[in-house]
Amino acid sequence: MTLLKAIIMGIIQGIAEFLPISSSGHLAIMKHILKIELETGLLFDVLLHIGTLVAIFIAFWKDIKKLIIEGFSIVGDFFINIFIAIKNLFIKDKTIYKKMVTTPYRRFVMLVIVSTIPTGIIGYSFKNIIVNASETLIVPGIFLIITGALMLVADNVKLGSKDESNTSYLDAIIVGVSQGLATMPGLSRSGSTITSGLLCGFDKMFAVKYSFIMSIPAIIGAALLEVKDITNSSITSNEAMYYFIGMVISAVVGYICIKTMLVVVRGKKFKYFAYYCFAVGSIAIIANFII
Repeated sequence: MTLLKAIIMGIIQGIAEFLPISSSGHLAIMKHILKIELETGLLFDVLLHIGTLVAIFIAFWKDIKKLIIEGFSIVGDFFINIFIAIKNLFIKDKTIYKKMVTTPYRRFVMLVIVSTIPTGIIGYSFKNIIVNASETLIVPGIFLIITGALMLVADNVKLGSKDESNTSYLDAIIVGVSQGLATMPGLSRSGSTITSGLLCGFDKMFAVKYSFIMSIPAIIGAALLEVKDITNSSITSNEAMYYFIGMVISAVVGYICIKTMLVVVRGKKFKYFAYYCFAVGSIAIIANFII
């Protein structure tokens, strides 16, 4: 890993994570082009994703702060209800339990939790398949073409009005499954989750916000699973610095692209990303048989 390669990968991650063109697919392709071989497995990829995680926190800090506060409130009410349940075992006049999901943001917290469950199951179960798929060009190429098709669907779906106050838990499961499947290189996470959200009837701005915020637990979970690589791998001090620089660049570029994506979704101009994914996917498939 050189500094230039780390910078290039950071830029690609920042752009492709939030624009619906698949960061994992582009990272896999660029590893082949730049001939990057990492003994740390997915560690560098995870660090790049942490960079874009920082971008999400900055862009949606007001929403995330409310979600954190309401999340702790839910936990507090949960323990209060446990105390009430124990107390009700010994008294005749039963105490009424506290209702835990009382505000839109508390519901938002629960929706994200529900979405994270299928994402975690799929991501963990197919981890080895995902790593092996990244070793080729044909798999990212095929899934980039699928991403392009999803973008055409997103451009033509009828707009809904669901937000955190009326989105169902079934909707959350569907979007969570989409995010889990999008761990395959070439299948855009943002593209898949935004499209599935729109198909479920989400308001277009809520679809974008939900897509980005729901990625937070998934990225943190992936990072925790890869922590062992820091101690088990023979990473040099220079490589560690390059990894950090790549992460910072992905954060800066990612923040810019979040703002860009918010503009794109207002105009529903996903078709241009579809054409791009079709082109890059086709090139990757052809290159797989030539290189």
